[in-house]
Amino acid sequence: MKILFIDLKYDYGDKARGINYIGQDGFKESLEQLEHKVESFYYDAYLSDTRLLQLTLIEFAEQCQPDLIFFNLFKDQFDHSTIRGLSSKFTTINWFGDDQWRFESFTKYYANDFTWCITTDLFSVEKYKSIGQCNVIYSQWAAINSHALSQELFTGYKYDVTFVGGYHPYRHWFIKQLRNNGVRVEAYGYGWPNGPLSFQQMNIIFRDSKINLNISNSNSFDLSYLSSSLKALILAFRSKKSTSQIKARNFEIPYFGGFQLSDYVPSLESYFEIGKEVVCYSSPEEAALQIQYYLTNDELRESIRHAGYKRATNEHGYIHRIKNILKQIT
Repeated sequence: MKILFIDLKYDYGDKARGINYIGQDGFKESLEQLEHKVESFYYDAYLSDTRLLQLTLIEFAEQCQPDLIFFNLFKDQFDHSTIRGLSSKFTTINWFGDDQWRFESFTKYYANDFTWCITTDLFSVEKYKSIGQCNVIYSQWAAINSHALSQELFTGYKYDVTFVGGYHPYRHWFIKQLRNNGVRVEAYGYGWPNGPLSFQQMNIIFRDSKINLNISNSNSFDLSYLSSSLKALILAFRSKKSTSQIKARNFEIPYFGGFQLSDYVPSLESYFEIGKEVVCYSSPEEAALQIQYYLTNDELRESIRHAGYKRATNEHGYIHRIKNILKQIT
């Protein structure tokens, strides 16, 4: 097929944050690997002039004449009339990746503008149908298969416990609790003292860590956290992110050869066998206990790591997701 791919080129449209690797190396690269002809339309430069964006996109699509237009909406930069107009001439589809907390405030206003919708939230499928959008596909985030690391280059672990992800008050509190329990954690990402990593550096960290923590960036209603500061209490009740969700990190860690210790997220068991391919915790105290256990039980930890790696590389790359999505709409 000829596919018009519409997304931000840079992370959050900010060049200083680097390439939007999920869009570039996940969606677009997978479409190309499946031998589709892909034309890209990046709208970073139009974020401050959405009127020009509408006109430019419509003209671009008319010239391109695609079989499919694949959107990855960021916010409300596209007018409803623009999307509906394109949907009247072409097959359109959008990736809605945050329905756990954005369905009511965002998705439900745009869903019916598209021919097809993709949701990463199993529990939102019926919500789509309730507003009249029956062409909904449940898919999930994944790992970028084009960046696979050679496990032959592994020369030994350099870290006991690491965390890779942007700073969030709950994540800061969680890591502080681990440190109070004698667990040393190296944290990387925007807002942490160690700073952000390139995609390649992140993958190497996953491989070179005995234990990779996955900590939700949703607000927790753990009483210990809420009582830790007035700021924590205020943020918890102001933020819309009140439920955790499966994210790309759940697949990236094992895909690049890492052992994953994650907070439990609903439907995670549909992708990994808990206890055999991924290990889950429900509190900082439980996480600390499991970290100490798996750091001293190398054989069991390595068994889980290898099983998770096998599952992820066989089933959880973006190419697997895109292939399944296209199969359903063609």
